[in-house]
Amino acid sequence: MTEMPFFQRAIIIGICAAGTLLTRFLPFIIFRSSKPVPEYIRYLGKALPSAIFAMLVVYCLKGVNIFAGTHGIPEFIGIAATTILYIISKKNMMIAIAGGTAIYMILVQFVF
Repeated sequence: MTEMPFFQRAIIIGICAAGTLLTRFLPFIIFRSSKPVPEYIRYLGKALPSAIFAMLVVYCLKGVNIFAGTHGIPEFIGIAATTILYIISKKNMMIAIAGGTAIYMILVQFVF
């Protein structure tokens, strides 16, 4: 397989960077502080984080077979740990995700 030329790599990196910057700055351009934010946008800001988190849980569990291997025990302990950490940390999503992931990885690497 041949290596991609430098200019092609530079173009791809530039497009990815521009897309990332656009998604970061576009909300501030569209919703200026002088205008009130539409109600449906505020609703999405409240509803989407939980919906995305739930979708990630479903995605992570899609390959778990409770009838073979570890029977999904590390996954369910990781989910329980994430939930408990979320409640204990006063709804700090970063602590919950990092802690639950760490516990899951420890279980998979050293216990199961």
